Amino acid sequence: MNTETQIAAEAGAARLDKAPIEKTARPGGLLLGRLGSAGTTLALGLFGFGLLFLLWAVIATISPDLPTPVEAVTALVDLLKTPFHDGGPNDKGIGIQLMTSLERVFIGFAIATVVAVPFGFLMGASPAAWSIFNPVVQLLRPVSPLAWFPLGLVVLKAAPLAAIFVIFITSIWPTLLNTAFGVSSVPQSHKNVARVFQFSRTKYVRHVLLPYSLPSVVTGMRISMGIAWMVIVAAEMLSGGTGIGFYVWDAYNASNLANVAAAIFVIGFVGMALDFGFGRLQARVAYKEMV
Repeated sequence: MNTETQIAAEAGAARLDKAPIEKTARPGGLLLGRLGSAGTTLALGLFGFGLLFLLWAVIATISPDLPTPVEAVTALVDLLKTPFHDGGPNDKGIGIQLMTSLERVFIGFAIATVVAVPFGFLMGASPAAWSIFNPVVQLLRPVSPLAWFPLGLVVLKAAPLAAIFVIFITSIWPTLLNTAFGVSSVPQSHKNVARVFQFSRTKYVRHVLLPYSLPSVVTGMRISMGIAWMVIVAAEMLSGGTGIGFYVWDAYNASNLANVAAAIFVIGFVGMALDFGFGRLQARVAYKEMV
């Protein structure tokens, strides 16, 4: 081996010695890492709930009429023992009340989605349609949900239908505006590629417009569902009869504040479950740019 070859070999060996060694992650290590991360998240979440219950207990000592966390949890356990019992119009389990509310929410939300998505595509794709409809949307969007209830009652002649109307009219706006934003934000480069390949209108919608705007549509639906679930409680307090909102109001009138607090837990957990479901859907339809 001549001198030049030996120097080159030594230099290559030195570079290899200094190069970082790539370690192959073992499945067990990844699993332990994920379990550790999940455990930390769970511990922090439990700590947050602990702070909530501590603050609640302190406030309950100042205001004796407020039920303590222990009383609320006890009431919740009692309610969940027989959630579907039906003892007549004024004696229904919390499970029946909850299912009634969910039915109204999904009907109003579904109608709002069917209306909002096409109008959102129209507003996002056409500047003229945006100029026509956006002022109307901005005028109606901030109106309180309770302001719509009397109008729905007059037109539909039934309180349950009026509650569904309130869900529809208040949950339509986030889906509509997010859909319009997603459609209007399609990059010009995507449009140019569609023109180069001479996409028909159907192919453009299917292969460009829909995949790019779908994450925004689902985001709007997620926000709309959150609003619908909040609004149903107030709407059912006005409509009466059945539903989780009516249950809360009826328990308050009976001075059973422990059941009110228990119902708040149920409402919160159902809202979390709905938001989690839409969050998973949002992750599945996330648009990924090809590099």
